[in-house]
Amino acid sequence: MTGKFSAEIEAFIRTYVKDIENGGAAVFAGAGLSKSCGFVNWSELLSEIAEELGLKVELEHDLISVAQYHVNQKNSSNGLARKILEEFSEQAEPSEAHDIISRLPIRTYWTTNYDTLIEDSLKQNYRVADIKRKTDDLVTTRPKRDAVVYKMHGDVSSPGAAILYKSQYEKYHKSHEAFVTTLSGDLISKTFLFIGFSFTDPNLDYVLSRLHVPDDYRRTHYCFLRKEPAELQGKEDEESAKYRRRRQEHHVRDLLRFGIQALLIDDYNEIPVILKEIESRFLKKTIFISGSAEEYGAWDKQDALNFVHSLSASLVKGGYRVVNGFGWGIGSAVINGALDAIYSKPEKYSEDQLIMRPFPQVASNGKDLPDLWHEYRHRMIGLSGIALFIFGNKVKDGSVVNADGVHKEFEIAQEKGVVALPIGTTGYMAKALADEMLADPANHFSDYPWLEAEVAQLADPAANRAKIERQILSIIKKLGG
Repeated sequence: MTGKFSAEIEAFIRTYVKDIENGGAAVFAGAGLSKSCGFVNWSELLSEIAEELGLKVELEHDLISVAQYHVNQKNSSNGLARKILEEFSEQAEPSEAHDIISRLPIRTYWTTNYDTLIEDSLKQNYRVADIKRKTDDLVTTRPKRDAVVYKMHGDVSSPGAAILYKSQYEKYHKSHEAFVTTLSGDLISKTFLFIGFSFTDPNLDYVLSRLHVPDDYRRTHYCFLRKEPAELQGKEDEESAKYRRRRQEHHVRDLLRFGIQALLIDDYNEIPVILKEIESRFLKKTIFISGSAEEYGAWDKQDALNFVHSLSASLVKGGYRVVNGFGWGIGSAVINGALDAIYSKPEKYSEDQLIMRPFPQVASNGKDLPDLWHEYRHRMIGLSGIALFIFGNKVKDGSVVNADGVHKEFEIAQEKGVVALPIGTTGYMAKALADEMLADPANHFSDYPWLEAEVAQLADPAANRAKIERQILSIIKKLGG
């Protein structure tokens, strides 16, 4: 919800959500993103290397040069390659930040990290990643990919080919020209979020300094940086603290040369909170419509279908995506309404705004049908941020009863943090869900207290049907922030 972020971060969130919706968002991940998962950063990676050289890593600012010194002394990079294998071969679970950026429909990921956490997280979220570890990989395309991960400094699977020391960085624009060209193009066409880069991270400076994006084509990118605290750190004096803060001010200003706006945060724990807000706002542009109808109660059948058709069309025209599982007696009206809107102005609306997920009809993959349906519901509802519940009945043993599947979808929505909005005036399970929520407002309306009155109005059997659609659209817009 708005109001809990600074104006600067609030503006970033709005911009980045729009870029995700338009397919123009990208992520550039640094070592800090993996550190919370147990992997080392550059200082930790090179601490033993520095000791071998008689140096103290905490006193060195150009860590890439330290790596070069080691190669010079040993006349070999084998020691560095072995260090990468030791540090990054162990298994680690992706962080919350990894999980969020992998769930979002971002198609482009760049990283200087050697670990496999980004691609592991994408796989866990049922996404097909095309991994680019070396220049040759750029000329091939993995079938059915929905994300590309550019590992511009190599991968733990081939530590001997990783970019590690200064002379490699200096020659990178020639040895890996295709990577540089591809990144330059992405920086023109996409909005990047640089995440996991610290104030002293050597990778960021070396990467950016070798990119040549003309000023006329430069767009604004964003980078999370931890704000230098005002309090004295350790044994430093006031003058040292002022120097530290002044140095960061210059660094922040310097990033603007590359079109990167620094987003200053007090603690790195704020990053998952900001990413969650991005995901929440993006998902609230996707509306899941749950319902089924063998009969329509107080509604005339054609009036009910016209209402669902019109609501679905209005959602598409409002810029929303519609998700539907093709519920009996409801699904066709949802789909036809969405398609009517899309094809009325194909240059404005997109077929991507309609996400159809018909339920499996036979057991498969060693799972029976109820288990498949449960898994299917989880994935389908997870695509949305708001769930509408309409009608909700079925025939069982010759009688019409409330649809338990609609209640299961309500439970999953609650579990996933999807905002539930039952249209109780349509009756059946939708009315039962409205009554359930209104009977326990502290549990169901804590995030949006104003929603209680709206749900109550929509549960009134005497509600003005001509105004219901407008009320629903108004609620959805308000929920989106």
